[in-house]
Amino acid sequence: MSTAVCTTESLASLSRSTRTAAIPPAVRRGAWQIAPGEAMSLKARSASVLRVKQGRVWVTPDATAHGPSEDIVLAPGESMTVAAGQRIVMEAWDGYGATYVWDPV
Repeated sequence: MSTAVCTTESLASLSRSTRTAAIPPAVRRGAWQIAPGEAMSLKARSASVLRVKQGRVWVTPDATAHGPSEDIVLAPGESMTVAAGQRIVMEAWDGYGATYVWDPV
C-alpha cells in the first residue's frame, strides 16, 4: 500500500506501468519518475520519507501552523521527511527529470 496520495489529477489517472516506463532499470524497483517540466502534488497518508535517486527535485511543502512554506531542492541521495497529512508539491529542478522513492518512516 502506498503511503501517499497523488493529488495531481493528470498523474493519478495514469497506470503504474505508464508512470515507471521511463525509469532506468537500475532504479526502477520501487521508484517513481517525474518528467522535465512536470509538477505533482503528493499528500502523505502516514509519516513518510521522500528520497531522490537520480536528478534533482524542487519541493514546496504546504505552510503549517508551525511555520511558513519553504522551497527545498534535493539532489541524489538527499531526503526529507513528510509528516502524515502533509502535502508537498514537487517538480524536476532541471530539464532532465528525476527519479525518487516514497517510503514509510
